[in-house]
Amino acid sequence: MPVDAELEKRVSRIALVAHDQMKDRMIDWARTHADVLSKFELFGTGTTGGRIADEVQLQITPLKSGPLGGDAQIGAMIAEGRLDMLIFFIDPMSALPHDVDVKSLLRLATLYNTILAINEATASRVLNCVLPTD
Repeated sequence: MPVDAELEKRVSRIALVAHDQMKDRMIDWARTHADVLSKFELFGTGTTGGRIADEVQLQITPLKSGPLGGDAQIGAMIAEGRLDMLIFFIDPMSALPHDVDVKSLLRLATLYNTILAINEATASRVLNCVLPTD
């Protein structure tokens, strides 16, 4: 599919992921954008997904914790064309024992031309660009 056609595809499924030190920021960000996020089918890994459901009251499909397979679940969704956008708040200051999983997930998002935001500024701007037209 040509890049222009790929960019015009409707976004309906978004995964929300955050490293441990970034979870509070993700919750605050999701709370700020709850009205917009509620228009999408949401997926979240482990604690992040649970906290978004509990603290922000958004409907979210829970996946496994990232290091326990959640990153792989999201990677499979990307490879199978079942995910349109990944918002992944990465902690740039912490060494991560599952860094290989994170790199694999980012590689898949890049390979399959999936919309990817790894910080609040990008996530906020991109989210406003992919609002459903329905």
